[in-house]
Amino acid sequence: MNQDIIIADNLEQSLAEAIGKVEHDKLFVLTDTTTKELCWPVVKDYAVIKDAIVITIAPTDEAKTLETLAKVWTALQKSGATRHSLMVNLGGGMVTDLGGFAASTFKRGMTYINIPTTLLSQVDASVGGKTGINFGGLKNEIGVFNCARCVILSSTFLRTLDRENLLSGYAEMLKHGLLSSKEDWAELLCFDISAPDYATLQTLVAKSVNVKEQIVNEDPTEKGIRKALNLGHTAGHAIESLALKEGRTVLHGYAVAWGLLMELYLSARKCGFPAKEMHQMEAYVKEHYGKFLYECKHYDMLCDFMSHDKKNHGSSINFTLLGGIGDIRINQIASMEEIEEMLDYYRES
Repeated sequence: MNQDIIIADNLEQSLAEAIGKVEHDKLFVLTDTTTKELCWPVVKDYAVIKDAIVITIAPTDEAKTLETLAKVWTALQKSGATRHSLMVNLGGGMVTDLGGFAASTFKRGMTYINIPTTLLSQVDASVGGKTGINFGGLKNEIGVFNCARCVILSSTFLRTLDRENLLSGYAEMLKHGLLSSKEDWAELLCFDISAPDYATLQTLVAKSVNVKEQIVNEDPTEKGIRKALNLGHTAGHAIESLALKEGRTVLHGYAVAWGLLMELYLSARKCGFPAKEMHQMEAYVKEHYGKFLYECKHYDMLCDFMSHDKKNHGSSINFTLLGGIGDIRINQIASMEEIEEMLDYYRES
């Protein structure tokens, strides 16, 4: 995987070095309206970027569509972009996913750099080369694997986040902790995310990204162990899709937190994951993320969304589960009875 991960102590210097390594005829910056207001002012006067052409799209996952993608392609075309141009994606996971896909497909591919501005995008969306858009009511249905040339991580932007967006990113860090070790997981449970020390948080982010990077380097296109990173996501994406369908959109990380809880139950049921640690996670999720409400009448729809998950083979629903913290079990098939038990457990807990 040809992707540099830079933990930036000096954002201007890191950005100048990253852009300087890429020969380009034109420089573009993609933002959404939120990052245009909150994050672009941080970097816009840097000498290396002050002449960039800025493209701004609507925010939130609801804008991660074919229509928005076409607007980015059109803006690139009208501004004379070529395959030798460079795009900097400045934003959260929606911007890095859609921007990465736009860059990967325009003129059959131009180079791009990610500057993730949310905790979620720093530890998840911007690293690992997954790009794409939502389509047909399904999350990330269309996309390609294509890594950013460079990902620049800076805690500067994390100070702009509200509590909900910090928690959303922290759910992916909890997932990485569960995949890694008891020590990493315990460290994350003990950190005060409600009143964060940003220097410590940046250290935790670096550890979290390292967990993901090691897995992605071993399996760049998700043929095997990279499926570990889907822990919590089969159920979590189904919740997200249900929420989107019913007009009660939830943050991705919240859906992942609820999905982790569901899939740890399934892990206990099928793989012997310790009940004590499952209940610890249950208490943590309830305290910080609350609960997504659904009823038995939603089960068929949730199962249908899970059946469209990209990890599946044929009609079986495929989960990544754990035998314990750090004991990863990919390609675990669950029966409809087991999935309904999992949905019951969460609804009743």
